[in-house]
Formats: sequence, C-alpha cells, structure tokens
Amino acid sequence: MKILIIGNRAATNIGGSLERAGIELGLDIHLLESHLAMEASWPIAKFSWYFRGHRPAKLKEFNMRVIEMASSIRPDWLLSVGMAPVENQTLIEFKKLKIKRAVYLTDDPWNPSHRAAWFLNALPLYSHVFTPRESIVNDLKSIGCGNIHYLPFGYDPALFYPEKLPLSENRKNYEFDILFVGSADRDRARYIEALIEAGFNLGLYGSFWQRFGKIKRFSRGQADPKALRLAISNSKVVLCLVRRSNRDGNSMRTFEIPAIGSCMLTEDTDEHRKIFGNEGEAVAYFKNINEMIQKARFLIANETERNRLAEKCYSLIVNGGNTYKDRLLTMLKLAEA
Repeated sequence: MKILIIGNRAATNIGGSLERAGIELGLDIHLLESHLAMEASWPIAKFSWYFRGHRPAKLKEFNMRVIEMASSIRPDWLLSVGMAPVENQTLIEFKKLKIKRAVYLTDDPWNPSHRAAWFLNALPLYSHVFTPRESIVNDLKSIGCGNIHYLPFGYDPALFYPEKLPLSENRKNYEFDILFVGSADRDRARYIEALIEAGFNLGLYGSFWQRFGKIKRFSRGQADPKALRLAISNSKVVLCLVRRSNRDGNSMRTFEIPAIGSCMLTEDTDEHRKIFGNEGEAVAYFKNINEMIQKARFLIANETERNRLAEKCYSLIVNGGNTYKDRLLTMLKLAEA
C-alpha cells in the first residue's frame, strides 16, 4: 500500500511518527512536510496568518505541489495530520484520482487560535476523519463529515522510552519534584503558578511561558526528545494537563509520560478514565488546583506509591497497543472496512 502523508517530521511531530510506523509496517510511505506552506518572509507570513483567516502564506503553491506529487506517485491513501494545509479543491482532485483521503485531527479545528474557514471547508471532503477528542464529534457531523472515528493519541517508541541519567550530566537539570512539559496558555498557567506558590521544585518545558511574569524564570524553553526522556525519567511526579481551548480529553503526554516510566499526576477527564481506569489503578487524578497540590505532596513523600503507579502505568500503555504503529493499523483497518 502506498500512502502520502501531509505532516511534519521534526522533533516529536506525529507526522514523523506515522512515517516511521508505516515504514516499519512495510508500506510505501511518502511524506510532504506541512511547514513548507508557511515558509515566507516574516511580515508576509504574519499578515497571511492574522489578516487572512489563519491562512499559510504559501497555501496555493503548496497545494499545487501536493497534486503534482500525487499525480506522480499515485498513492492509495492521502493521510493529513493536524491542521494540514490541504484545500478543498485539492481533495476534489484526489477524489477524481480515486485516492482515499483521511485526516488525523491532532488539534481542535474550532480552537480560536487557529480556526480557519479554508480548513473547515475541506474537512467534509475527507473519506475518513480521525480525532483524539470525543468532544468535537458532533461539530464534525454538523459540517457534513462522514466516517468519523475516535482515535486517542499514542506514543512513538523510537522517541519515548526510559533513559538513565549519565554521570556526566548535571542532575539538577533533570531531577524535579514536579515536571510539566507543554505549551503555555492561561488555563495551564493557573496550575503552574499554584505549584510555584506551593514551593515545589518545578521543572517546566514548553513554548510561550516567558509571557507569564510569575512563571518565566522557571521555564527551560523547548526540549529535544532526549532532554524530555531524561527529565521525565528522573522527576518524581510528572503533571499531565489537557488543553481546555482544544477541548482535550487526552493529550500527547497522556501516552508519552507512561512510556518513559514516570509517575503521572493526571487531570481527571472521561477519556483519561477510559485509558487508565479508576483512581490509583495506574495514575493519580486531580479535578482542581487544591487536589493537585494535595496529591502532589502525597506522591512526592511516598516513593513506594510513586514506583507502583509508574510501573503499572508503564505496563498498561506499553503493552496495550498504543504506539503510532498501532494507531496507523487502526486507521487502515477502519478505512478499508
């Protein structure tokens, strides 16, 4: 089977993980990187994004390239990842070429920070829509999408696995009472500020935390996969927050943290309950800031319980068919049914 993926490879991008998964499965995989649609001078890119409805500056040129590539390699499937820069006219051309079309919506397309009419107009033209959030299924139906499938995030075993801290590394850079990895927003900032005020030894990785005055001195910026493995492996508790503006019930970290083998303190959502079971089976849950602080203190003080939860959660996720190879197989099975 020949698949054309529209997504990105760099760092922990899911496009690259699905590409590796397809190669491992023996599929004929071709990937065209989405970021090429954004490549323009800074003023042009900014104007197009903010004043043309979140439109990539090179959207037309990119779609011409997609059609040319499809005409050349004749894939059986197009698989778009996230807010992939593929317009409706391109999908119409793919339909004419009898190429099946699937999208894995790693973001909520109604999130105001990136909502785009051109993208929403294209969604009903996909043969199959996969989403890791149950919260948007009715919205997808309302705009005419068919064959909608709930498919949680997963993890890439090439990137996320336990890693011991080398003796040459400074332990202070990776050993924290509580670690959080993820981009900043106002909802998340309330939780991080509370952890700071409570006096925890906090590790913080991700984009845009410098925008929050009380938090910015704790930010360590972006981390490459190795730094993430080291920090998650060697921190006592790793916090898992979903993103409310994205209507998340699970996130990429939901699977990546357990795959590395750390104790996870997890925001309580219906989707997390389906994945991890009841309180204390594999993770500790919290519903609010006070509960987060209380349970963080308990876990930090109780190494035996931390280790028990970490081992249970690791086994549940690693042995539970949650890699992106498993997710790709599920997509193909549902799409070919």
